[in-house]
Amino acid sequence: MRILVVDDERNIRNTFRLALDAFGHDVEVASTADSALAFLKDPGGFDIAFLDLKLSQESGLDLLSAMLELTPRLTVVIVTAFASIETAVEAMRRGAFDYLPKPCTPEQMRQVIARAEKTRRLENRVAELESRISSESPDIELETSSPAMHKVIDVATRAAGSEATILLLGESGTGKSVMARTIHQQSLRRGHAMVTVSCPSLSRELLESELFGHVKGAFTGALSDTWGKVAAADGGTLFLDEIGDLPLEVQARLLRLLQEREYERVGETRPRKANVRVISATNHDLKSAVAAGRFREDLFYRLNVISVTLPPLRERAADISRIASRMLAFFAGHAGRPATRLSPEAEAALQSHPWPGNLRELRNVIERAVILSAGDSIGVADLSENVQPSSALRLGGHFRLEQIENEHIRGVIAATRNLEEASSVLGIDPATLYRRRKKLEA
Repeated sequence: MRILVVDDERNIRNTFRLALDAFGHDVEVASTADSALAFLKDPGGFDIAFLDLKLSQESGLDLLSAMLELTPRLTVVIVTAFASIETAVEAMRRGAFDYLPKPCTPEQMRQVIARAEKTRRLENRVAELESRISSESPDIELETSSPAMHKVIDVATRAAGSEATILLLGESGTGKSVMARTIHQQSLRRGHAMVTVSCPSLSRELLESELFGHVKGAFTGALSDTWGKVAAADGGTLFLDEIGDLPLEVQARLLRLLQEREYERVGETRPRKANVRVISATNHDLKSAVAAGRFREDLFYRLNVISVTLPPLRERAADISRIASRMLAFFAGHAGRPATRLSPEAEAALQSHPWPGNLRELRNVIERAVILSAGDSIGVADLSENVQPSSALRLGGHFRLEQIENEHIRGVIAATRNLEEASSVLGIDPATLYRRRKKLEA
């Protein structure tokens, strides 16, 4: 790890350097607040800082605050000969990771570094899992034959190199999260984490804590300090999925983050700096939400510096076979199956289907077909019932209204994660949808 030692006594600096060098760490030393802050501006960054509480005429506690404002994820360990419960509490309140009295032994240093390494590994693991969605899903290539998609890719590619906030719009399942990852990977921040927050998945209180972190005791169940995903994304990209469902109270805090690059953890009053690029996505009409008072107008304009609208799959018919083939290869490989292919009849059925659930529905159909098929070819019989050629209803055709409605309900249920999401897409009550599904199954 890269470690900074800040102490005004030369012997202490040398002692720390010798011990930490022996442990195999990369060590720099500073004797003043100014030199310490200059080190922290180094692009290479530091993992841990051992900070003396009293630096000649300077306060180590004040320097602690300045260091964490400059590098929020820095692990700071206070080291001092003037140990007291009051100073320990104040140091921890200001964000110190631990507190060691002087003189401290090399073993005490080793132990505190080991704890810091474990904490950092856990934080990095969370960020890594957030950014590895693509390894759990088939990769959706951006190669396309659709003019509408060509335009989307062109705008996204040019926007990726900027620091502007980007708002991704489109129906559920059109690949907004894939586009967000692509923008991040093409940006100057690609060497840092992309951290995802699903806005409708948590209550307001828990969402605030997940985004901004909290201090111990901030609310019932807050048993320890948590940094939050804004801190985890520092230097990288924060992706806010389904931003249209963000509670109004949290919208105000997000607006401050965008405008001032500052935030506070829940239960904390001292502001912290954040260097994050925000990409957001929604399938809602945010302009209507603003008019209805459900979404802040000022936040909408801050998020909507560059907007990208992804077309639904039904408007990308020429891409369906290519995307389906890539998904087929992915799921066959994960299932340990030999190479499979789509029969001409199955491919025609996929082409004729309206895909109300877009890429998510296509993914579910292909995954199911791979699991249920017996041969080396995916036939029409392996596809889900609502993708059968006989059920490819079209508006304006000679069909009863009930047939078209039932077909649409089946497609939306197949394309969404649960009945609550399906009922939201359809605009009907979940209990009503539950009864309709029972009737369709009967």
